[in-house]
Amino acid sequence: MSAAPLLCWILASSVPYHEARFSAVAERANLKICMVELTDVDAFPILQQPKLAAGFARHTLFPATPLHRIGRRNLIRRLHEHLSALDPSAVCINGWSFGGSLAALSWCLANQVPAIVMSESTATDAPRHWWKEAIKRRIVRLCSAAIVGGAPHRDYLTVLGLTQDRIFTGYDAVDNEHFRGGAEAARRAGLALRAQLALPQRYFLACSRFSRKKNIATLLRGYAEYRKLDPADPWSLVVIGDGELRDEIIALRDRLGLTMHVQLPGPRSYAELPSYYGLASAFVHASTTEQWGLVVNEAMAAGLPVLVSKCCGCAGDLVISGRNGFLFDPYDPQSLAIAMARLTSDQCDLPAMGRASSDIIERWSPAQFAESLFSAASTALASKRPAPSTVDRLLLKVLSGR
Repeated sequence: MSAAPLLCWILASSVPYHEARFSAVAERANLKICMVELTDVDAFPILQQPKLAAGFARHTLFPATPLHRIGRRNLIRRLHEHLSALDPSAVCINGWSFGGSLAALSWCLANQVPAIVMSESTATDAPRHWWKEAIKRRIVRLCSAAIVGGAPHRDYLTVLGLTQDRIFTGYDAVDNEHFRGGAEAARRAGLALRAQLALPQRYFLACSRFSRKKNIATLLRGYAEYRKLDPADPWSLVVIGDGELRDEIIALRDRLGLTMHVQLPGPRSYAELPSYYGLASAFVHASTTEQWGLVVNEAMAAGLPVLVSKCCGCAGDLVISGRNGFLFDPYDPQSLAIAMARLTSDQCDLPAMGRASSDIIERWSPAQFAESLFSAASTALASKRPAPSTVDRLLLKVLSGR
């Protein structure tokens, strides 16, 4: 690309990891990027933080308006008008199920502007039905390039019809420096900060919403089984988060006799999280389905060994068994208990595993995301524009809600 093209990235709303990725792209001289968010109200308020000021333009189409209150026709009209005014060289869209993404794709097709799809989906993260897959194939082939999380996400997009030379990995990045620096500061503060936060000396940390797919119930049962294995110096468990299952989770914890061993401190802000990572001994993530699992990135950036469900999209790319952690079956509490016991035994060099996590996660940094986006944009701009059929146009119109 001779001159820096303008890329517009369409989001429902931005959260901290989006900010880190945008900032990394903005540092590159060969790309210009602007954020077009539909709203500045996130469905999970704890994820919101003051917006960064540096580097890129931000456009909020419906300020202070929850997404579910934005009418579909109004959304499409405003988005199309805004894209026409910005006149981008390419447009980045998040997946194929979000109405704003499909509305942006329809604008791209009408204006001969390439679309870059960003996807975290894998072939196994949800039940697949032939008719839905047929619709996805039509949508995906209208995109000129893609950025995905890792290997299973790339493989799924190839099944949907995008060739591998148009797919680039590295989408799922967080602000590694935020978690690394904050964790190191927490460790330097040591006993004083641990006492202030009322945290145990050694603990597994989990961080997630309290919803079914996050599988906190199996996490508690697995932890109870771990303690039954009678380890010499059992660690505690700290689970950060909140959600509709909180009362149920508290009741299960108490019924399992874990009241004194499991802390549920509630949600914590983006600024507070690095301290909890920094004072933890290891991280555990037990989801039964997860497109990626960005909390694993956060823990690894903080230098922690990790125990990760085999069903997490990040598992194959981020966890090297025995080097920086272990995988486990999220449907089997005993599998988790064995992984916990193995990690807390003398067999594991925890500092070395934490360093390995730090090394591995550097390949999923905001800088790497920026490099992948540049490669995807170069590929998209050099490619022949897709030619949508009448069926494709009708399908997009119906799916985007017009």
